Amino acid sequence: MNETKKKLLGTWQLVAWYNLSDEGARLYPLGPHASGYISYSPDDFVFVHLSAADRALYSVNDPFGGSAEEDTLAMKSFISYAGTYECFADRVVHRVTQASCPNWVGTEQVRFTRFEEEGLELSAANAVFQGQNVTAHVLWKRPASHAFPPQR
Repeated sequence: MNETKKKLLGTWQLVAWYNLSDEGARLYPLGPHASGYISYSPDDFVFVHLSAADRALYSVNDPFGGSAEEDTLAMKSFISYAGTYECFADRVVHRVTQASCPNWVGTEQVRFTRFEEEGLELSAANAVFQGQNVTAHVLWKRPASHAFPPQR
């Protein structure tokens, strides 16, 4: 097992996700208070969930019962994908098999890794988000506890 994989293994909690535009603007695709997790398993699977804060609720408690407007808001406020991964010295490659964005299925998502004392940064150059070419920066830390998030 290489050193990058040893360091990545387990679950990480989102600290921040921001994108830098080619002009240097800092953009927060899911807002400055987004939350989420990424988990790397020993058997080479990765699971990613990113969510905007204070997502709008559906009018009914049925994941298939939302109106077109509710579905749009839900889709635009949550990103999820899963698949296998492979580690290299300076990057990890996620091979996507399931995704909230159907265009990602079958793709390789390359993330450059940088470990810091406080956590991990994954970055992706030449990404397209909200119609702009950006460099994505996603900062992670180890979760402090296994506490269930508060109810709204």
